[in-house]
Amino acid sequence: FVTVTDSNDFIFPPGALYSRKFTIDGEQISLQVQDTPFVSLEDDTDSICCQEQINRSIYWADGFVFVYSITDYESYRVIRPLHQHIRKIHPNANIPLLLMANKGDLLRARQVSSKEGLQLASELGGTYYEVSARENCEGVHEAFQQLCQEVSRMIGSCNGEKRRGLHLVRPKSPNMQDLKRRLKQALTSKGKSATTL
Repeated sequence: FVTVTDSNDFIFPPGALYSRKFTIDGEQISLQVQDTPFVSLEDDTDSICCQEQINRSIYWADGFVFVYSITDYESYRVIRPLHQHIRKIHPNANIPLLLMANKGDLLRARQVSSKEGLQLASELGGTYYEVSARENCEGVHEAFQQLCQEVSRMIGSCNGEKRRGLHLVRPKSPNMQDLKRRLKQALTSKGKSATTL
């Protein structure tokens, strides 16, 4: 389970939840990616303004992807306070994280240098990737694959101990077949009482 904290909405629409199954090192992995809504700084301070949905996502996540745009320094500035917010929720957890600098194809409009990105990733204890989601999705794929490998290793190293967050309710992906079935039922039951979707 990975939370994408994105100040540009570069991969997913805000609040979206995506599920995928794939294989890493011969093991079947079920990945849920929750894209959180926009996070901003409050009145030019180092405090963040975020919705409750972000806190819920932080509680269940096993890894984090922090995304900023190289063309927007403000999106870069929000990463450090957001990381501090996560550390308040998980003070002792060793949660893998990835710092992703997006819009790598817009070098002429760059406001955040690669050096600044690397320094921040080092400070936060994460891995740094500079990508262009528009022109090269392979970089995004590679970054997520590395994060999933780190999460898999972390979970595997629990050695049978109860894993953090198992008691928390995790969001469910919409089951499209179930939604279609319920919609069809609602449309065909003209004379019956109203069905709630």
